[in-house]
Amino acid sequence: MEALIPVINKLQDVFNTVGADIIQLPQIAVVGTQSSGKSSVLESLVGRDLLPRGTGIVTRRPLILQLVHVDPEDRRKTSEENDANAWKNGRLYKGVDGEEWGKFLHTKNKIYTDFDEIRQEIVNETERVSGINKGISDEPIQLKIFSPHVVNLTLVDLPGITKVPVGDQPKDIELQIRELILKYISNPNCIILAVTAANTDMATSEALKVAREVDPDGRRTLAVVTKLDLMDAGTDAMDVLMGRVIPVKLGLIGVVNRSQLDINNKKSVADSIRDEHAFLQKKYPSLANRNGTKYLARTLNRLLMHHIRDCLPELKTRINVLAAQYQSLLSSYGEPVEDMSATLLQLITKFAKEYCNTIEGTAKYIETAELCGGARICYIFHETFGRTLESVDPLGGLTTIDVLTAIRNSTGPRPALFVPEVSFELLVKRQVKRLEEPSLRCVELVHEEMQRIIQHCSNYSTQELLRFPKLHDAIVEVVTSLLRKRLPVTNEMVHNLVAIELAYINTKHPDFADACGLMNNNIEEQRRNRMREHPTAVPRDKMAGGAQGEQEGGTGTWRGMLKRGEEGQGEDRMKAQSPQKGHAVNLLDVPVPVSRKLSSREQRDCEVIERLIKSYFLIVRKNIQDSVPKAVMHFLVNHVKDSLQSELVGKLYKPALLDDLLTESEDMAQRRNEAADMLKALQRASQVIAEIRETHLW
Repeated sequence: MEALIPVINKLQDVFNTVGADIIQLPQIAVVGTQSSGKSSVLESLVGRDLLPRGTGIVTRRPLILQLVHVDPEDRRKTSEENDANAWKNGRLYKGVDGEEWGKFLHTKNKIYTDFDEIRQEIVNETERVSGINKGISDEPIQLKIFSPHVVNLTLVDLPGITKVPVGDQPKDIELQIRELILKYISNPNCIILAVTAANTDMATSEALKVAREVDPDGRRTLAVVTKLDLMDAGTDAMDVLMGRVIPVKLGLIGVVNRSQLDINNKKSVADSIRDEHAFLQKKYPSLANRNGTKYLARTLNRLLMHHIRDCLPELKTRINVLAAQYQSLLSSYGEPVEDMSATLLQLITKFAKEYCNTIEGTAKYIETAELCGGARICYIFHETFGRTLESVDPLGGLTTIDVLTAIRNSTGPRPALFVPEVSFELLVKRQVKRLEEPSLRCVELVHEEMQRIIQHCSNYSTQELLRFPKLHDAIVEVVTSLLRKRLPVTNEMVHNLVAIELAYINTKHPDFADACGLMNNNIEEQRRNRMREHPTAVPRDKMAGGAQGEQEGGTGTWRGMLKRGEEGQGEDRMKAQSPQKGHAVNLLDVPVPVSRKLSSREQRDCEVIERLIKSYFLIVRKNIQDSVPKAVMHFLVNHVKDSLQSELVGKLYKPALLDDLLTESEDMAQRRNEAADMLKALQRASQVIAEIRETHLW
């Protein structure tokens, strides 16, 4: 069990070198109000005067005091026969003249045998960090005392709780000290030594109040009552020492400190302990063996050992987990660059591969929050673009008057016997042209997504790039430039796809001929039905015209269909298609009366043209919906995928650019060093714990 305290001391040394608060080590923190006798208790435990004394706030930085017990025969005095470094009991003693000595962590291997020097060094180190005024700092001073008169113990002396700022102390000194104390005692592995003077009421003890905030059950609080000899005449601390006033789980121990007069008269700690024993025997004979400085030292030693034993398994796990985390962190920072050419080529290749993998859907890091890469391009093609095309109305923006005007304009000065083909071509081209804008928008969306893939690869896939901001910016610039270069080419191709459809209106298209035949049959059927219902409604000359049309056009052509569909669909259709009020159309500057109803023939001609436009538009839309994604894939996506690596290598893999591109970000090297130091500390800590044999725990 005795071996456990030195283990924790070693761990404290290890972690204090890297200034780490990530591991909560078992320790004892001394808490009390200003001038309640905290430092006197610590000096009694050490047996020497070593702490700064005085009125007001003296302890202004946490002091981690590690007491290390050494046997007198373990000492190594400087002599001719044993001048070499000697290892004994796991510790190194080099030429120490005297049986007690101290060492500060901040002065490395310097050994102090004069305890006045130790006190002065504490004052100097406090002033170096906290200044010469009464301000405080949370940076600890670490002091080791080696002595045959101490038990193995680690204590943290904290600044005393104060209420009112004095001198040039900051206004929030009370809050600062409170936060500093809570920082230490909030550690669940910390035993709280709550110091209270006997000549104050225990119920008003600030130390116990603060301790209770973080340890409401009192499981890790040990109360110390100082100044037993200064109580008012006729009063005693019997009830307090018996635990009847404030019950504390770990116990309550009374001690007698040296007065300021004793200190001024250079009364030794050994004499003080002797006088304390005599006082306790006289005043509290029944409790004398369970109070006093020596009993306090043994109790603290026992508590700390058991506490360390209980904390060790969890501590071991925590250190191993943190070591794994820092190893991973260090790996993400990468090794310092040695071969620049190889590193640059490797990073370029890795980026290009990840970029292509993101498009293919085989990337290592799959996004779960939203679609990205190839999946989003697929969505753009089939959902966004597909639905947009399907929402385009084949007759959108085309009124009956527009159709009628186009038919009349196509006939010139002569009235037409048949509906001119030119009007159909003119109107269908106008409708097909409307497919160009959504097609170009589709190219734009795919281009934007390919820009986003660059950021996706930087964030998730190739974290090494973040080490080299200039290389990252250069890669982004090259890929953006490549995408920018391909955009006009792809837009041109998509524009041509629509232009190709406009260049030749193929009325012999199989799907169009089928649609025409179907419409002819429908119109013929309607005509027959109307004749059965109203046999006198159809004039003979119209019938003859219909027969003539049948001979000329046949049933499979749209000319034949024009002559067969004589009567249209009746009055409802005429009302629906009649021009809007106030919308005048000028033909050869002669105003056409817009309020009139369309004649039967005009009605029929418009209806047939609209049906033909709709039929042909659907064929073209189907073609565009199929060919635009193919064009975008070929001219933009696949081209970028195939030429990305060669483009990156060609633009960036140049000896003149190596040094500049592979310059690390300013804080990266520092972060790598910090992570490496922490990893070493954790590995060393793991090694220290591993050295404890199982038998030591029981």
